[in-house]
Parts: sequence; C-alpha cells; structure tokens
Amino acid sequence: MATPEPSSIAPAVGNAQTSDQIGLVAAVSVGVGGMVGAGIFSILGVVAQAAGNAIWISFAIGGVVALLSTYSYAKLGAAFPSAGGAVHFLVKSFGDGVLAGGINLFMLAGYIISLALYATAFGSYGATFITNNPSPLLRDSLAVGSVVALTFLNAFGAEVMGRGETFIVAVKVSILVLFAATGLLFVKAENLSPALWPDTQSILFGAGVLFIGYEGFGLVTNAAANMQNPQKLLPRALYTAVLLVIALYLVVAVTVTGNLTNAEIARASDYALAEAAKPFLGDFGFRLIAVAALFSTASAINATLFGSANVCYMIARDGELPTALTRTAWKSARGGLLLTAGLVVLVILCFDLSGIAMMGSAAFLLVYAAVNAGHLRVLHNTGANAVIVWMSLVTCLVMFAVLAVYTYQQQPAALVALVVIAGASFAAEWSYRRTKGRAITSPP
Repeated sequence: MATPEPSSIAPAVGNAQTSDQIGLVAAVSVGVGGMVGAGIFSILGVVAQAAGNAIWISFAIGGVVALLSTYSYAKLGAAFPSAGGAVHFLVKSFGDGVLAGGINLFMLAGYIISLALYATAFGSYGATFITNNPSPLLRDSLAVGSVVALTFLNAFGAEVMGRGETFIVAVKVSILVLFAATGLLFVKAENLSPALWPDTQSILFGAGVLFIGYEGFGLVTNAAANMQNPQKLLPRALYTAVLLVIALYLVVAVTVTGNLTNAEIARASDYALAEAAKPFLGDFGFRLIAVAALFSTASAINATLFGSANVCYMIARDGELPTALTRTAWKSARGGLLLTAGLVVLVILCFDLSGIAMMGSAAFLLVYAAVNAGHLRVLHNTGANAVIVWMSLVTCLVMFAVLAVYTYQQQPAALVALVVIAGASFAAEWSYRRTKGRAITSPP
C-alpha cells in the first residue's frame, strides 16, 4: 500500500514551533466566511417563496439544527484534531471501510457544489457593476476568475488564507450590520404580522432549503491542524462563529421581510437582499449590498476552498484517493486544492445551479447526520452528552426528510441528482479500493 511522502504530511497539531498558525479571530472568520456566503444573498429569495414573511423563523430553526451539530463537531474536533475535520471523524468512527470512504467522497462532492454556487453568485453580482444586461459568458468568466484568484491565495498557506479571510469577513459583516441596523428603523410592522405567516410545513421547507447557509461551520474543524491549542480554541471558534451567524441571519431576515411585502420579495427573488435596501438607502443601498455580496461570496469561496482542499488531502492520505493529491504542487498548494478548484470550474461551466441549492443543503444534512451517527460510536473518546448527540442526529434526519419532500415537489431533478451523486461516491470508493488494492489507513 502506497503511503504519502513525509513532505506531504500536514503540520503537527499543537506544535508551538509551527509558524503557519491560525488564531481565534482567523478561525472564527473561517466559520463565518463559510456560512455567510452565497446563501444569504442568492438563496434568500428561494426561502422566502416557501416561508414568506416568516423566513426569520426558518433561519431560527436552521440555526438550532446547526447549533446542535456544532456541539458534536466541537467535541469530536477537540478529541481528534486534524486538517481533515469531518473526514478524520468518520474514519475514526466507522473504521477503514467503504462506508467512511463513500461518505467522505459524497462530502467532497457537496463542497464542490457549494463552491460552484458561491462562485456563480459572485459572477452574477459582479456582472451588475459592468452592465445592466450581463451575458452568461461574462458571469461565468467572473465566477471562474474568483475561483482562480482565491486558489492562488490559498496556495500561500493557512496563515495568509486566515488573514485574507479575516479582512474579507470584517468588510462584509460590517456592511450587513449597517444594512440591518439601519433597516430595522424602517421596518413596517404589518409586514411581519403573524396573520401573514404560511403554514408550519412551509416554514420547515424554508428551514431545509436554507441549511446550506449554515453548513460552513464545519470548515473550522479543518483548521485544527493549524491551531496551537485546538482542544481549547476549536470549540470557542465553532460556537462563536455559529452564534454570530444565527444572530446576523435573524436580524437580516427581519429587515428584509419588514421592508418588503411577500409579493415584492417574490418579484426580486434573485436579489431580495439588495432590493430590501432600496426603501431606506435607495440605489446606493442596492450597490452597497452588491459589494457585500461580492465580499461574502469571495470569503465563502476562500474558506470552503481551504476546508475542501484539506478534505481532499485527508481522503487521499488515508487511501481513498490517489496519493498524488497529497503532494505539494506549488507553494503550499497540494494536488487536492488544484483538483478541487478544477472540478468547481467544470461544474460552473457545465451546470445551471439554480435548482442545485436544495441538493447542496440535503447533502450536508446527510453528512452531518453521518458524523453524528459516528460520534455515538466514539462517545468514550469525546466525553460528549449522548442525549445531545442523538438530538443532533434526529434533527438532521428530520430536516433532510422535510427538504426531500419539498425538493421532490419543486425540483425533482435535483433529488435524482443527489441520489446519483451519493451512489457514485460509494461506487467510486469501492472500485478504487478494489482496483488499486488500497485500504484506508486510519489516521493517528
């Protein structure tokens, strides 16, 4: 069985001499950057179509589901810190079988879908600064350009990535806070009336669709290998990032629904957030939110590239993909980073992602459910409360079931695609292990 070269091994966790360190602020920025990306901008209108003026309740429900999984990830990350995050957790929980390998490949596919979604949103918003009638070529060119530029940034290592992420997050959060704080002063109480709320099922549908807006918190665990004291720092970073994002989402949702009627949100579904700024900030507000969208999607691409590249590295290191992906190609960029970026570009150029957001949310609900299920097998190592882990597992599965029903009603092709990707992930893992004769090497 082939093993990775010594030069390809990630920095030792907790090594105080390692200069490429990520601190609390940078770690929180990775989490916030991974969550507050395309979701709040491009998915908001889709969520509003399901949940109407009760989207803030949908965001609250999604936040509770995310917070429960955050507990599980914090415990697992503190017990098993590594650059692979959930990849490492799954192998530790389920061992060296096709099950762990298939889930890991499925998770990598989910990250690629998310990255393509974020990049497409970047291209769409960026094109508005060039022309009022952007062509698909222009949008795709800007989307691909964002992936290439941020792959270049990630190639300079975790410390540079962390500094860049901190700056980007600071800018976009400042703009969103300004938007929310100002917009709350102009909220029309009648727009928030419970009498206008849809039924409970629709609110739950909205919560399922928007979960992709929370999935990025898991990226913080991929930075554990670059933390000096991950047992202490990782849980703090996870909880801080998720709680900040929940609060931000709730305020933004109230601001949007308080300034726009359901009909107005429906008419501006692709840019509902920017449209909501017009009543109190005019065209300047629209442009300001468009700038925030560019920073938000850029930071989501940056953070997700960092996390997914580590996922790809760990999958290859552990024997589930070719070891060539563990080797450094240029600067600090391993083959996994370049492969991930290349696949994202391919998806951008080949697919219309308007209906894939639901699939992305469903994919990560399944991944988080699998991580929680695995956590139940290693509770003796993490010291976690079994009741909370069970609650996290059940809520993920319930939200997946709700979203599957809604996706079947609205975008049946997306549900079919999800099943195909899942099947292909396990088939690819089984075939690779069989043809190459490799077994998963359990990480230390």
